[in-house]
Amino acid sequence: MHKLVILIEPPEDYAAFDETWPKFLHVAERMPGLRRESTSRVDGVLYGSVDCTIIHELYFDSLAAIQEAMSSPEGRAAGELLQQMTAGRMTLLYADHKEDNLENILKHRRPEPDDEN
Repeated sequence: MHKLVILIEPPEDYAAFDETWPKFLHVAERMPGLRRESTSRVDGVLYGSVDCTIIHELYFDSLAAIQEAMSSPEGRAAGELLQQMTAGRMTLLYADHKEDNLENILKHRRPEPDDEN
């Protein structure tokens, strides 16, 4: 699975951004091939210099599917709206997404020395 990650910098006008955000979601959610999405409001940066207030992730089956979705009429409309509402204050990334659940992680975890006693 691949995802398109959108890092949105703090907007100049939060009220206007919050009013437009649902419109962006409505358009982006119509992109062909979209499997799921997630939005995270950033509470703080622990380390580094990223100036980001929202992380929005759009999941697709492949990188080719992302590229097709972005070039579709819905993808172009979502991109235009995102550009308008952020005034270009954003970063877009492609990522090869891997995910595991805790049950599987614990099953393969080596015991700690203290756990053996």
